[in-house]
Amino acid sequence: MATSIKKIVAASLIGTTIEWYDFFLYGSAAALVFNKLFFPESDPLTGTLLAFLTYAVGFVARPLGGLVFGHFGDRIGRKTLLVVSLLTMGAATFLIGCLPTYETLGPSAALLLTALRLVQGFALGGEWGGAVLIVSEHGDTARRGFWASWPQAGAPGGNLLATGVLAALAAWQSDEAFLAWGWRVPFLLSGVLVLIGLWIRLTITESPVFQEAPPEKAPPIVGVLRHHWKDVLTAIGARLAENISFYLLTVFVITYAKSVKIDNSTVLNAVLIASAIHFITIPMWGALSDRIGRRPIYLAGAAGIGVWIFAFFPLVDTGNFLVITLAITVGLLFHGMMYGPQAAFFSELFGTRMRYTGVSIGAQLSAIVAGALAPIIAVALLKSYSSSLPISVYLGLAALLTLGAVYAARETQGSDLAERIHAR
Repeated sequence: MATSIKKIVAASLIGTTIEWYDFFLYGSAAALVFNKLFFPESDPLTGTLLAFLTYAVGFVARPLGGLVFGHFGDRIGRKTLLVVSLLTMGAATFLIGCLPTYETLGPSAALLLTALRLVQGFALGGEWGGAVLIVSEHGDTARRGFWASWPQAGAPGGNLLATGVLAALAAWQSDEAFLAWGWRVPFLLSGVLVLIGLWIRLTITESPVFQEAPPEKAPPIVGVLRHHWKDVLTAIGARLAENISFYLLTVFVITYAKSVKIDNSTVLNAVLIASAIHFITIPMWGALSDRIGRRPIYLAGAAGIGVWIFAFFPLVDTGNFLVITLAITVGLLFHGMMYGPQAAFFSELFGTRMRYTGVSIGAQLSAIVAGALAPIIAVALLKSYSSSLPISVYLGLAALLTLGAVYAARETQGSDLAERIHAR
């Protein structure tokens, strides 16, 4: 019996929220405590840079996860791989909460942290493609942008959850208690969340579009490289400004705020409010893309963030809570204009039996050069120039590349995914 689109959306949204909670929790912890717990012999900015390097390795593993999960997702179905990705991510996150620190294990503690971060990245690399595809392939053509944008809302949803838990602990605990044991609580909580997400995902049905598609003889990656290499490049370019901006606005901003003497609770609460608004507005942008097309919304978002980033850091410098909240919120609204239509846009680029592989590889390859390096490059620029201007220029250039990639792409709104069973 077919599952209703609303249940499919709920299952994807809850699952992606939990997986992004796990992934973003690491980024926030890297900015707040990992430099002290795992790299205590370095100065604060260098320790943070080293913590973000372990954060970045999760992105390095994402293309491999996308390739493996994409291959089997195109061979045996979307649902099974979504269950596996959720279990893998949850186990890695729970184990991070159990890790001994440098004080107990010395340098080996950082090695174990890095290994678990690799597992997180591998799982997330397979999660995103499957979550957006199972919704896109269940939904109707006319409202695909709206329905497929809901799993996208799992990113700010997960960030909202991770930041909220950390903000609550920071408010209720002393800095000493948080550093001693409080930081472990959000990671251990992941075990409970995964059980909830797993129960929901096991109740949905496989994508009907996938079930109707005849299997391809060649491996999915061969079909992608043969027929869709331009679409992969489109996805990589389209994600640059989107990915970089998100991690600057939600992860690096915590480090930046500390460098200009703004307390953790102020910036964490600002990210919390902005993420809540971001969560609500992403489906609005997806719905608007059903009316006027994927490209116009995406282009407006890329142009907007490329300009706004030059105002963003001066606004954060004020130290005023309301001004900081406004700065992050507006930035995430521009990000949402790219992220909302993205799921439907990328899904409509590829044939069914290579769609999971195509969207995963395109998205995750970009994540290495964008999301993985964004906090590292930003910290390095801040340390070298003691100014936010080079960081703004960095994102501004990425926005130009994204504008070029999306402008050169074809409009996909209204595509029938069932008719894209075979590669072009």
